[in-house]
Amino acid sequence: MNTSSPIHVGAVLFEGFELLDFYGPLEMFGLLEGGARITVVAEKAGLVRSSAGPCGVAEATLAASGGFDVLLIPGGIGTRREMANPQFLAELKRLAEASRIVATVCTGSFLLARTGLLDGRKATSNKKVFQQVKNYAPKVEWIAQARWVEDGKCFTSSGVSAGMDMALAVIARLCGRETSLQIAGRAEYEWHEESSWDPFAAAAGL
Repeated sequence: MNTSSPIHVGAVLFEGFELLDFYGPLEMFGLLEGGARITVVAEKAGLVRSSAGPCGVAEATLAASGGFDVLLIPGGIGTRREMANPQFLAELKRLAEASRIVATVCTGSFLLARTGLLDGRKATSNKKVFQQVKNYAPKVEWIAQARWVEDGKCFTSSGVSAGMDMALAVIARLCGRETSLQIAGRAEYEWHEESSWDPFAAAAGL
């Protein structure tokens, strides 16, 4: 690693989050072996149920948290409810503005778009709901053919497993490509390093 202190990752939970959106990227950061520390945050501390049933545990509240090196926002069916939760969105916007990098997975881009922080930026999302995303946030330059999109401090990724590819891209920016390759090797994971690799866009008719 070429950083002098651990990367502080703030991972956001909400009811109905998608398991792999959340834990897949966190596994990549966790494999930095002391090079990252992860804090899980939510509106309320404690158990937060995923869309599949198992719960995650929030250690801290959004309101009590400051900015992070990386703010991770997963997707999941619960994003629909949080899009209409002004308190959640206000805290999310504050944290996103205070964080060095903001990274969304799947429909997590819905939430970031709702804060207005994606307006005028390039972004992507899950291809199965891509047209809905475009209609919902027309001020965002949505990219259909993309595994993930990087625009300034914002990284947005496509559906579910794409979050792991994006996480490795974030690590490459912060720590160097070689570190990301080493992590992918430890995870026995085939990193799709080219962000435009996206067979799922064509499959969705995009």
